[in-house]
Amino acid sequence: MTADERRIRDLIATWHRATAAGDVNAVLRLMSADVVFLVAGKPAIQGRGEFEKGLRGLLKSHRIESSGKIEEVRVAGDLAYSWTTLTVRVTPLSGGDAVERSGSALSVFRKQADGVTWLLMRDANLLPPA
Repeated sequence: MTADERRIRDLIATWHRATAAGDVNAVLRLMSADVVFLVAGKPAIQGRGEFEKGLRGLLKSHRIESSGKIEEVRVAGDLAYSWTTLTVRVTPLSGGDAVERSGSALSVFRKQADGVTWLLMRDANLLPPA
């Protein structure tokens, strides 16, 4: 495994931990300002600010836990992609049933000008209910 592949795997693991901890600022540091998220049944989420607004709103009333198996990471110059089998569980803080979604996610990353740091720039997370 190359150093770039390891950094991308570490980014994904950090994302899971930060989301579970409700650390929105840590999650935001993992994505580019022009990030785009493709989600099932909704318009694309365009930009870090739009993502932040949605995540902060959701975390006011829910806990999010995610886990995944990274199936593949490929690096080509300053771009890379990963395919992950992902499970996301969203649990109301007030009690009640959690909603779980599971399936594949495809993510695209861009290496930054420092030549070391990778950031998420595109994500297709079209998870159906588990």
